[in-house]
Amino acid sequence: MYGAIESIMVKHPKDAFISQDHLNRHWREYNYVTCPDYDEAVREYEQFEALLKQHVPDIRYLPADERTGIDSIYAHDSVKITKKGAILLHPGKKLRQGEPEAVRDYFASIGIPILGEIQGDGLVEGGDVVWMDERTIAVARGYRTNDEGIRQLRELVADIVDECIVVPLPHGNGPDECLHLMSIISYVDKDLAVVYSKLMPIFFRELLIQRGVKLIEVPDDEYDNLGCNVLAIGPRKVILSAGNPVTKRLLEQEGVEVMEYKGTEITYKGTGGPTCLTSPLARS
Repeated sequence: MYGAIESIMVKHPKDAFISQDHLNRHWREYNYVTCPDYDEAVREYEQFEALLKQHVPDIRYLPADERTGIDSIYAHDSVKITKKGAILLHPGKKLRQGEPEAVRDYFASIGIPILGEIQGDGLVEGGDVVWMDERTIAVARGYRTNDEGIRQLRELVADIVDECIVVPLPHGNGPDECLHLMSIISYVDKDLAVVYSKLMPIFFRELLIQRGVKLIEVPDDEYDNLGCNVLAIGPRKVILSAGNPVTKRLLEQEGVEVMEYKGTEITYKGTGGPTCLTSPLARS
């Protein structure tokens, strides 16, 4: 989750949000805070995209697809990449369940192999799966990822993962809220993570500390502004949504290079930070 990104997949708002009229018709059913401004979303994304282009040599763009909706801008949730190929997931949010098939078709066009997929009653969203190291994953059990999904995921990664740690999530603000494991932890380096401990199980917080991970605590108001959702594009080099000055200062005190983008339309309103907006395909 913190190695230098060599290749990344994203989806431009032109291909996810489509138009202002499309947003006007669909933002409520997708449970956005309020309706995004399409033109401003495109401008914000260009700033975000420029940061990626400075540091990531290969950027791949998911095309527009009728099987997907406005949430498909958050490219992280429909797939998880392993060394043996991609795992197509099965989002718990029903409006997003067409996304993995769109990713399957796109990966076929660029030659990325499929290791397997979450099927049937199994539910897994990418934001609930965190690689703690190359052989350890943490998977949230919440409203978006269920027990059957976790069982299938365990089977798919059995020969490449030594340990799969299940992390129960709280009820929070209810099943309609987008609460992922990556809502409350973002690795910045092997021994540094941004966290929101108030929503973190005690055993998991203690485990992180036992593993030598220093925790940067995000304040309440900045958590609401997606301050805990930090994209590491390399060890101690991150992209953060603007408007989180305490989190930025704490990161910089740990020697982290912090780059910011304005994310009112593409991050705050859809509750998807920079990790949600991206699906890293290869890290060094």
